[in-house]
Amino acid sequence: MAKRIQLVLNQDIIKLGRSGDLVDVAPGYARNYLLPQGLAVRATPGILKQAERRREVERQRLAELKQVADGQKATLEKLSNLTLPKQVGENDAIFGTVTNREVAEAIQAAAGIEVDSRGVEVPEVRKLGTYTVEVKLHPDVSATVTVEVVAGDAE
Repeated sequence: MAKRIQLVLNQDIIKLGRSGDLVDVAPGYARNYLLPQGLAVRATPGILKQAERRREVERQRLAELKQVADGQKATLEKLSNLTLPKQVGENDAIFGTVTNREVAEAIQAAAGIEVDSRGVEVPEVRKLGTYTVEVKLHPDVSATVTVEVVAGDAE
């Protein structure tokens, strides 16, 4: 049986590993695909140190992003009276629905925090009233915001 070769990946490779990972692969796979394509380099003590430094820098960057998200969460939790005017029909039923983009724009206007509308989870809103909306700021951090849907002219 042929021996395995240790390589450090330069890019994420599906079913093999992430950038900076130390992997054991077959010699032919390394020689014919990974090394010529520049997807990996041979593992030497210097390369292993570089990979560890890159992982540490990435960990610090992710920790900073989480800190920023925690600060935004505190600001959003304090946010009160977030109102969305909507056109109203009979029995306080609104025309259309409240979208995640509308909530994100209302948060931007009220708190000055730019929120990705894809991270806003709005429950089904069919009538006037107060609703709780979850806003994902980071994979580990989410905030809840109370939105009041009121009668008025929608833009």
